[in-house]
Amino acid sequence: MMRTSYLLTMGCALSIAVGCSTSPAPVTPPAATAPFNVVEATIPEMRAALESGRLTSRQLTALYLERIAKYEDRINAIITVNPRALEEADAMDKERAAGKVRGPLHGIPIALKDNIHTTDVRTTGGALAFRDLMPPYDATLTKNLRDGGAIIIAKTVLTELAHWPAGAPTPMVANYTGVAGFAYNPYDPRMDPRPGVMDGRPVLQTGGSSSGAGTAASFWAASVGSDTGGSIISPSNSNMLAGIRPTIGRISRYGVIPITADHDTAGPMARTVTDAAILMGVLESPAMDPNDAATSTCTPPPNRDYTPFLKADALKGVRIGVPRAFFYDAVTPPGEKDPQGGLNPEQAKVMADAIALLKAQGAEVVDPADVPSLVATTAADNFLLFPYCQGAEHKKGGDANCTVNFKYGMKRDFNAWLKSLGDKAPVKTLTELREWNVAHQKAGAMRFGQSRLDISDEMDVEKDKARNDADVAKDARLSRTQGLDAVLAQHKLDAILTPGGSGANLASRAGYPVVAVPFGMVPNAPNPGFPAGFDAKPAPFGVTFSGAQCSEPKLIAIAYAFEQASRKRVAPPNLP
Repeated sequence: MMRTSYLLTMGCALSIAVGCSTSPAPVTPPAATAPFNVVEATIPEMRAALESGRLTSRQLTALYLERIAKYEDRINAIITVNPRALEEADAMDKERAAGKVRGPLHGIPIALKDNIHTTDVRTTGGALAFRDLMPPYDATLTKNLRDGGAIIIAKTVLTELAHWPAGAPTPMVANYTGVAGFAYNPYDPRMDPRPGVMDGRPVLQTGGSSSGAGTAASFWAASVGSDTGGSIISPSNSNMLAGIRPTIGRISRYGVIPITADHDTAGPMARTVTDAAILMGVLESPAMDPNDAATSTCTPPPNRDYTPFLKADALKGVRIGVPRAFFYDAVTPPGEKDPQGGLNPEQAKVMADAIALLKAQGAEVVDPADVPSLVATTAADNFLLFPYCQGAEHKKGGDANCTVNFKYGMKRDFNAWLKSLGDKAPVKTLTELREWNVAHQKAGAMRFGQSRLDISDEMDVEKDKARNDADVAKDARLSRTQGLDAVLAQHKLDAILTPGGSGANLASRAGYPVVAVPFGMVPNAPNPGFPAGFDAKPAPFGVTFSGAQCSEPKLIAIAYAFEQASRKRVAPPNLP
């Protein structure tokens, strides 16, 4: 497992008391109170401690750094710790002492997925070619966080380049990077012991490219992920987090390494819906970002504040649909022999409990409320028969029955991103990146190959534009017009309820919001199974609520009320 430059900061964290930093000494709280415990601490609790003088931002940041030093070797959630985190905390303390509070995250440590630009901390995307990249500009969301007083404490492990380099025949394993190796799930932070896959991968899935491991382990208050096809919702589900994949454009994508602008977005991941809602408001810009035209899609709530929607009785009278087909019960698409989707008995029990809770809280549950495009009897109208092209088998000539948008967008938008780096770009084009990877294969640049980069680079941005436009239109029809828009309108629904991370694909393809909430545990029982005598720990299994475009306030209200009624999140048991 590769250790990175955060080790110096780890030593500093362990030496706080003897003044490892040249920054001013911490201010002693005026009252003799019990030490502040960051484990599972919420942002409102941190704010109250900071405002009362019980805690300083420096002390809070030091507590997190000490926790990272204690447990990071087991989790490997981090690519780089910000070496100036304590200095930034001191600056926030000075501002607070002078009566200046920037916003709801003033002096609170937040982590960023390492595909989000920070000019003072490297942005690697997890790829060896970008291992030393210091971008020439901050991401818009990074600027928003700084303007709101947040401290960027670390950059998190992600699946390399947001899980795009390698599909079939040798798919990249989730949360692997050439820069930092594998991240592990804090609910069972061990390697997979099965002989056929014993390559260092985690025994319990981390859920995808936005590492939620550090957030679950209380290494920081909350984190920011990015999502193209489920990389906020899936890791939130796998790490018992509340995650929000917002409407495309709600949060600026400028300064985030892209796959395709037609589906990319950033969003918050936190241990509670309240924390996710607070972070969401800070991430959103007050006005349209001139660098991202999609930011005109939704109107921010007053003062960019989502907390007024956090009402414990918000489930009363709302209409929630249960899309049984595919999400709960397996279905066989037209012309296919094998069924897709469905739940095992343990997962079905969790969802039955979730539905019962919704009813008990006054929600009107419409069951079933199937998504039309998932039960369509003609192949051209069936969402399940139009996946995104994602492996070597989907090279030109083999891509007739999948959307080319992901591979086309990676050529179009990734090259544009590289150009924006100017002379800081270590490679100038996707072609150069592929060549660099081949030349550095022995260094680990192509552990799983680069089949997705290959099928992306064969696209011609001009000549293939018509094909991409047609696929984007079909995607919108199946995911929106005959998908989420259709089921919501047909049954007059406020949202649909989907199990685990299964609702992420439909919502992300539509570009619509979806919110994940922790709810239960199920057995970790893969096929093939674990060796005899291996005690696999249970896997987190949450729920998601999906809604219409720009419906974040309503979904946050539903998710919060559901969370308050259930309170099922538990901290990782072996990280006290």
